[in-house]
Amino acid sequence: MGKKLCILTGVGPETGTGAEIARYFSKNGYHVAMIARTEDNLKNLEKKYNNTTAYPCDVANIKDLKQTINKILTDLGTAEVVIHNAPLGTRGPILDLSYEDLEKNFRVNTTALLILSQMALPKMLERESGTIIVTGNTAAERGKDGWGFFAASKAAQKILAESMAREFGPKGIHVAYIIIDALIDTPRTRPRLAPDKPDNFFASPKHIAEEVFKVVKQDRSAWSFRVELRPYGEYW
Repeated sequence: MGKKLCILTGVGPETGTGAEIARYFSKNGYHVAMIARTEDNLKNLEKKYNNTTAYPCDVANIKDLKQTINKILTDLGTAEVVIHNAPLGTRGPILDLSYEDLEKNFRVNTTALLILSQMALPKMLERESGTIIVTGNTAAERGKDGWGFFAASKAAQKILAESMAREFGPKGIHVAYIIIDALIDTPRTRPRLAPDKPDNFFASPKHIAEEVFKVVKQDRSAWSFRVELRPYGEYW
């Protein structure tokens, strides 16, 4: 193929972060295996972006996820980069939610990261080279009313990523956790969640993708683990 392989989850609509990451990486030396639930959207992106291949899969279904990753590795070869961008955030009062809801949040946010890593790492370790990126947010830092299940699973995700960074960093594998502390600017987000907010309140998917790429390209003499991205108008 001649291009390095990037496996990317959470590739949603063209205006979103996942699609922008796919577009940016596919234009800058990578072939991107795009994973998401919606086949029609993935096929549309595959037609628009060179150097991409669509792999429809719900990462909450661990059996299907394993089969999909096996197919990617068979079709496209060894992964140089894995980016876990697929999120699930079940919202609501704790007493109104079920343990099944909690388990599904963990499957998408945390268990899927484990499966992706376990299947990509052996070849990375053979080469002493590779990068695993997780896109997260401030839910991993604190609990919040109405977001308990999301926060719990994202906190576990961050700690798993940090454990992998400490275990595999000395073996040549870069693991990084990128916290996006903002609402992301999409046609869906603005009217639903912040219709009256100015532009400086939102994070741009295009610029998030560029920053993810920069982290992947860091020299091993100056690796980051925790990277925070927020628009200049965000208070923190």
